[in-house]
Amino acid sequence: MTDATADGAKAHLWVVATSGAEKARQLTFSPPADKRGEHNPQWAPDGRAILFLAHRGEHTELFRLDLRGGEAAPYELKIAPVVDESKEKDAIPPPGAEKKNEKSDDKPAEKPAGDATKKDAAPEQVELEPSGYALSADGAWLAFWARDPETPGEKKQKDAKADASWVNHEKHGTRLYLAALKEDGKIDGALKTVAIAPDVRSAVWSPATDRLLVMAEPPNDRSDLGPAGSAWIVDTAAPDKPTKVDAVPATVGGGAFNPDGSQIVFSAQTPEDAPPGYDELFALREGEAGAKPVRMTGGFAGQVNAGSLFFTNGDLVVTQAAVGTRTIAVTVSLDGKMSPKPVDLDAAVISGLTTNRKQTGWLWLSESGGQPTILCYAKHLGDGCATLSIPELAPAGLRFVDPELVQWKSDGFTIEGLLYLPPDHVSAKVPLIVDVHGGPLGAFEDRNDPFVAFLVGHGWAVLRPNPRGSSNYGVKFAAANKNDLGGGDYRDIMAGVDAVLAKYPLDASKMALMGYSYGGEMAAFAEGKTDRFKAIISAAPVIDQFSEYGTEQGSWYDRWYFGKPWEHLEDAWRQSPLAGAARAKTPFLLLQGQNDTTDPLGQSEEMYRALRQEGVPVEMVTYPREDHGPLAMGVFGRPSPEPWHGYDARQRVIEFLNKAFGVEPTTADSSHQPSGVH
Repeated sequence: MTDATADGAKAHLWVVATSGAEKARQLTFSPPADKRGEHNPQWAPDGRAILFLAHRGEHTELFRLDLRGGEAAPYELKIAPVVDESKEKDAIPPPGAEKKNEKSDDKPAEKPAGDATKKDAAPEQVELEPSGYALSADGAWLAFWARDPETPGEKKQKDAKADASWVNHEKHGTRLYLAALKEDGKIDGALKTVAIAPDVRSAVWSPATDRLLVMAEPPNDRSDLGPAGSAWIVDTAAPDKPTKVDAVPATVGGGAFNPDGSQIVFSAQTPEDAPPGYDELFALREGEAGAKPVRMTGGFAGQVNAGSLFFTNGDLVVTQAAVGTRTIAVTVSLDGKMSPKPVDLDAAVISGLTTNRKQTGWLWLSESGGQPTILCYAKHLGDGCATLSIPELAPAGLRFVDPELVQWKSDGFTIEGLLYLPPDHVSAKVPLIVDVHGGPLGAFEDRNDPFVAFLVGHGWAVLRPNPRGSSNYGVKFAAANKNDLGGGDYRDIMAGVDAVLAKYPLDASKMALMGYSYGGEMAAFAEGKTDRFKAIISAAPVIDQFSEYGTEQGSWYDRWYFGKPWEHLEDAWRQSPLAGAARAKTPFLLLQGQNDTTDPLGQSEEMYRALRQEGVPVEMVTYPREDHGPLAMGVFGRPSPEPWHGYDARQRVIEFLNKAFGVEPTTADSSHQPSGVH
């Protein structure tokens, strides 16, 4: 559970009883130096301890907390780097050159006086900083992956500011290590380096705990040239001889073994023409010559989540799937002959579906627009939700309402959206805020959203449309905006506006449109296409496809939509909101993180300059240190380590909309402090 932003937004581990009236109990507490808290917890197989990651010193470490008493203790995950004296620089040992995992207080054997030399001295061990780990079901093995640490020689260069960065030539990567464990859970002997080239993304154990399924991809932004993922099978008896699973495509995501270890199930890009990230589930017989992946979810009108895969009845997989405006549990057959079958958990949206190793209990989070998140328990999957006792998660004072599912027609498509109305809307027409989701491969779901409640609390209705190009509605719908960004999807949104205006008590003279990421891009498209809105708010947008393509963190996603800009000049410019700047009229607010690598700062700066020179009322606010995702968390009222940025952005949104709707500002509305105002 994560503390509120005002309390530092740190995550902590809690224990919750699945029966009786026992209250939830907090297990871990963070020292002031730890800015993130504890995360990635796993039970030890015997249930007597919990493992977790935390940054309590100079590095992120893997801790083990014995529930019978005592403090959490970190594992000593260290290697001794090999010194390349010819280059006067340290290097990470290659696979097979493992050194004993010595205790920090171990010392090399003493030599006779005068006999000690630099070559004879034992190299100083360097601590590994794990980013993920997997504990075997029998508790005998620990697999973890960690980025190559900075060596003493590199630190010396850095301190001397001899630190030029050679783009895409980084030699440090994320590698996989194995450690045998004693009965008490402590490491037994040396760490073993698995001979898989960096970067390792994930690893999962086989049921017999004799093999690992490992996912990897090359470092140095190789994915910008196209998908380059790979899957490997590692035998614990021979970690220096992994086997690549050639039949697994380069778009592979997560995966798992089936119960008898004869097959692997994994997610990967659909073979149909669809945006990157539109994944399906596949099954593959492991080790069988000539075997090809079987499509388990081909044709499914939804998006499966391979982050949670559980096997029941031998040949069925339970997972989560997003369908329309809901996220549900489904069962899928390994042979792909059965369409995904919903499991009724009586919830609009579930998340965090999990079970224990023997599947004697199931847990999930349940929520909807009008229902704050609750923790559910059932002995059998499909049984009703028994609500467990946890601390209150929802902020106090917000007006949560259940949305109405609305549908309309646009260019032959059936479009869905969620309409949130203030409880007192029957007395008079209310302003309408149109909120556009990011992606564009994304979708609004019936979640308990504090930002929507925040807007509804000001007396405004909120429409959240899922136009063509959204996920959760099948491959063809997701691909329907290819080479048409800001075209058909914009028409879908405006048709939705007309549909709700015709049916609900909404004030057409007081409308605004807003969005984040692709939603911010759509807001910028609307700026040059219509004057029906009194205000438009664009956060972290794409404005110019040419400059965005050359400066964003990865271009593979954009390339699917319109190709390489220099080869498709007209298409790229047509799908750039900047192309419509000369027709802009509506007051425009830009919100932007200064460290955004997804949609860089320059995008907002281009729009700000263009509108300013066109004489359009425009404001721009930037937030130091903020990247794409973290700023979104803060703006939308989720826990954030930057306590003031989200608050500041929300206050500016309210002021901007009130001004557009002709509402006089209050003292509370104007009390925030400026932060990067243009």
